[in-house]
Amino acid sequence: MWSRLNKLFDDLRSKSSAQDWRDEEQMLAAAALMVRAMVIDGEATSEERQKLSDLLMNRFALTSGDAEKLIASASEKEHDAVDLYGFTSVLARDLDQAGRKAIVSMLWEMVLADGVIHEFENNLVWRVAELLGVSTRDRIVLRKQVERGAGPR
Repeated sequence: MWSRLNKLFDDLRSKSSAQDWRDEEQMLAAAALMVRAMVIDGEATSEERQKLSDLLMNRFALTSGDAEKLIASASEKEHDAVDLYGFTSVLARDLDQAGRKAIVSMLWEMVLADGVIHEFENNLVWRVAELLGVSTRDRIVLRKQVERGAGPR
């Protein structure tokens, strides 16, 4: 599994500096949280799958193929994870408050992709926001922005 993950990172970026590794680590952590948001209600719709791909391509400037590779790796990581801390700790360590809010906004976009907010999805966004240090007020503001189509991308 690690060799496949390393190959993914080599494919995603040709650079190998420590900063680039953190960026790749952040991408994987963010993607794994988005995968969790997609599957947590027990049904991954085509709208959610497309939203996940679109979010990753737009946020990380990936090609469609690179986004699919990232989703495959993130799906494995998410499936093997026992909690959210492994993902959120990477993001909280490396992102400023604006970056953390962007992750919460992306989660809201995933949750709202199928038009229904399941209680498990709402709880996921709440837990991730708490672990990232995004306030309740900001979490709610971000939700409203995404619902209006004005969320930070």
